Amino acid sequence: MTDFNPDALASIGPKEFAQLVKATPDSKIAEVMSGDSRTKILDEVFNRMPALFRPERAGSTTAVIHWIITGGAGGASDTYETVIENGACTVTNQPVRDPKLAMTMDAVTFLKVVSGDGNPMMLFMTGKIKAKGDLGLAANVAKLFDIPKA
Repeated sequence: MTDFNPDALASIGPKEFAQLVKATPDSKIAEVMSGDSRTKILDEVFNRMPALFRPERAGSTTAVIHWIITGGAGGASDTYETVIENGACTVTNQPVRDPKLAMTMDAVTFLKVVSGDGNPMMLFMTGKIKAKGDLGLAANVAKLFDIPKA
């Protein structure tokens, strides 16, 4: 798969997705993520998080994380909530709990982070990711998931 096509995302694994993000120009990702396919792509990525969660790395971690993805149609943002507790990870696109950590980033940055194509710490240091709350958790959140490498 060489085209960033949202309809094909459900049929590819995390490693293929990582390769696709790495091979697709940022401008093309930004174009797709500002259109009608945005919700479908974000839902697909977030729905995979529980399967990629590494409970042995989380230990007794209890956290509510809000992911605020900017750059939607008309300047809208999408917020997803990841809850880590009791050795499990759950995700919803209807946040209801107060976050221990809220991270804001554009869709291109988000896809680079979740596909292993971007260094979260470097993206934070350069202002591409804004974090509010538990910065220690922010520094370690990537370690809680089996993030594929392209």
